[in-house]
Amino acid sequence: MTVGEEIAARTGLRLFHNHLAIEPVLRFFPFGSAPFGRLVDGFRTALIEEVAASDLPGLIFTYVWAFDQPADERAVHRFAAPFRQRGGRVVFVELTASQEERLRRNEGASRLAEKASKRDLAASRQNLLDLDRDYRLSSDGRFDGRDDHLCIDNTHLSPAEVADAVIARFGLPAVRA
Repeated sequence: MTVGEEIAARTGLRLFHNHLAIEPVLRFFPFGSAPFGRLVDGFRTALIEEVAASDLPGLIFTYVWAFDQPADERAVHRFAAPFRQRGGRVVFVELTASQEERLRRNEGASRLAEKASKRDLAASRQNLLDLDRDYRLSSDGRFDGRDDHLCIDNTHLSPAEVADAVIARFGLPAVRA
């Protein structure tokens, strides 16, 4: 989310971080329940389709992709499809960091401000540890050499440094003054 905010500020692209869809639904249905899944997916899909059909220059979308889950790969392709169908370019930025660093960032003020469900720090920490244990959250080089993919270990990089690398790699336009 933080890197997405930095890229958005520099390019004028809009950021749709994962929890913009998740947080409102959590007020009504528990994470992982069937209604939760339908509503979150429906909102993501509808927003992405509207942006793709609009005159907006594009979208930054954040998503935790479990690379060992075929449903996640299908979802990523579904989210990219409206842009590709209109001749748009879709690029993927995979951010990795050490577990220790991700646990530290998990308690950051901006994260907690945007993601109410993360404010129970013990539960949020356990969720991160459980995700690391239960899923493969790294592509492990699967997309190496592809022009549309960039993997960055940002353990020791600032959001600004990561944004610089992403913007340079994909030639993203800068915001006009």
